[in-house]
Amino acid sequence: MELRILNLVFEYMVGIASYSIYIPQWRLKAADIASVWGKNEVHVLEGLGVAEKSVAGSDEDTVTMGYEAAWRAVKSAGITPADIGALFVGSESHPYAVNPTTTIIGEFLGMGTGYFAADTEFACKAGTTGMIIVEGLLRAKKISYGMAIGADCAQAKPHDVLEYTAASAGAAFVLTSNVEKVAVSLVDSVSFSTDTPDFWRRDGISYPSHGGRFTGEQAYFRHVSSAATAIMEKNGLKPDDFQYVVFHMPNGKFPRQIAKRLGFQDKQLRHSLIVDSIGNPYSASSLIGLANTLDNARSDEQILMVSYGSGAGADAFIFRTTKQLAMLRKKQHAVAEKFHMKKYCSYVEYLKMRGVI
Repeated sequence: MELRILNLVFEYMVGIASYSIYIPQWRLKAADIASVWGKNEVHVLEGLGVAEKSVAGSDEDTVTMGYEAAWRAVKSAGITPADIGALFVGSESHPYAVNPTTTIIGEFLGMGTGYFAADTEFACKAGTTGMIIVEGLLRAKKISYGMAIGADCAQAKPHDVLEYTAASAGAAFVLTSNVEKVAVSLVDSVSFSTDTPDFWRRDGISYPSHGGRFTGEQAYFRHVSSAATAIMEKNGLKPDDFQYVVFHMPNGKFPRQIAKRLGFQDKQLRHSLIVDSIGNPYSASSLIGLANTLDNARSDEQILMVSYGSGAGADAFIFRTTKQLAMLRKKQHAVAEKFHMKKYCSYVEYLKMRGVI
């Protein structure tokens, strides 16, 4: 009986075969934005906890950043693009209103034609939404490999508070049911969703609107806390059972605050805080936080990740690392290296690169 149970566990194991990220080289300092608008830079830093953000160049968008992350992830997985049976790209800055980002990236990768493709959009959790869909397809044995991408060139109206944090980056995760390729087991996932309009952008409008302070307690904290609590209760776990935790990072304060509220310690959170280096790249935020955490994790450790998307919802995941993770890391560049590969641009250069002027 014990052997049969063990075989069933392996038969239905689904997890991460590889991952990769892309961060543009350009950075804009929050102090430079504050200076242009006559704001006190100390107050800005204290209020948001973000010193600088990554900025997509004039020749970069969600497609290029998603592709850069994707091809590296395919290479690290040791598979061919044609092995991927499903591809999802999550973003709120897809370059086309009608024309999928997914098929463009699939064509660039050389995936052929026999794959399922779709764009997802749920604010900053669009990437993790794709991950859950891939998980379902794998568990249903519809595919052997699938990829979820989260990428954004985050929009922010000049002189809006979002301008200090809205960043650009991409992350790609290849998931599989091939036990020999699973570097990180995806143990479980849970979602929490409500109609909470804390952040929105109507069709044809260039920049998003937000509910100010309403985006905190009623939106981010309620949803992230509810999803995290639900998945821990479902699996009979508590904060001490995890070596690491990853939260969506709209600013530098929120993930630290929610971690403390839920009973996590600073050491469990520290590797995920990519917001300190690049700001909030929306759909790529929690995924890059997870990637950097995996770069520092050891075998047989447990990770809780909770994404958040305005509108509003949160996706919670439990991951457990395997012995394959150390071998996977030998095949790819560390996430932290990308934080230091940067050049600073002025506020005017930033506006030009984003097509504002």
